[in-house]
Amino acid sequence: MNSYSAIALCLAVSASPSLAAAQEAPASRILAPGAQVEKLAGDFIFTEGPTSDREGNVYFVDQDNNKILKYDTAGALTTFMQPSNYSNGMSFDNDGKLIAGADEKNELWSIDIATKKPTVLASGFEGKLLNGPNDIWVQPKTGRIYFTDPYYQRKWWSRGPKESPEAVYVYTPADRKLVRVVEDMVQPNGIIGTPDGKKLYIADIRGRKTYSYDINEDGTLGNKQLFVEFGSDGMTIDSEGNVYLTTGRAVQVFDSAGAKIETIAVPEVPANLCFGGKDGKTLFITARTGFYAVKTRVSGVGPQ
Repeated sequence: MNSYSAIALCLAVSASPSLAAAQEAPASRILAPGAQVEKLAGDFIFTEGPTSDREGNVYFVDQDNNKILKYDTAGALTTFMQPSNYSNGMSFDNDGKLIAGADEKNELWSIDIATKKPTVLASGFEGKLLNGPNDIWVQPKTGRIYFTDPYYQRKWWSRGPKESPEAVYVYTPADRKLVRVVEDMVQPNGIIGTPDGKKLYIADIRGRKTYSYDINEDGTLGNKQLFVEFGSDGMTIDSEGNVYLTTGRAVQVFDSAGAKIETIAVPEVPANLCFGGKDGKTLFITARTGFYAVKTRVSGVGPQ
């Protein structure tokens, strides 16, 4: 193409709104128009476990500082609980209690928000210590608590070596029963379920794969299927059924069929994430020393 032709083409594009619009990048399926990942707070040691309550306030941990923090819908950041038994992953249950993987003594906790009083739900299985309850999802309606139990050696432990396989459990509050439902992964970590309570996604972080399961009536899992060839530290889901995984310096978003539809770059390596805010349309990300957020077109699905 000669220079006169190139100039003519440029003039034609600028003069034609329809042609110019056609060449613009397509709108994001996930992010709000013009939205950017924003750092809300920093100078932490290791942030993890974000979860939102019914009002959209977000709770997360600075695990190595033995602290649970609260970021409210007005933008105020406060310490909710310290010490926190080195809590890790968290989720609200159907009664508004904060369920936490209390890592100091390898326990699963239920924390009353008003009194900040914890109740130990589980600390062992078949006479052996749990490794350290990690990420948590509470099934709607039944209130069953699913959690991953990988083994990560902690500097605050005085316990002996690993006693239990790295597995996934379900705790049923109605009968206080703990059942091991998955034990064939290398290292299960991220976990999230669908809002209808029928499907569960579990990431095998060291196996570098994420699987989906059907949740049976009795709470056990069946129909294991490979979802994506990605592992993940943390996971969440939105109202359209898209699944969010933390990988590298990004959040990867997949639709319910396992097709990648979005990559959200994050300044630090993300550990976990949840939706929150007054309208449920903010994605909050815990990433090492920082706490980040980005506005979204889609919304979350209630307490996560």
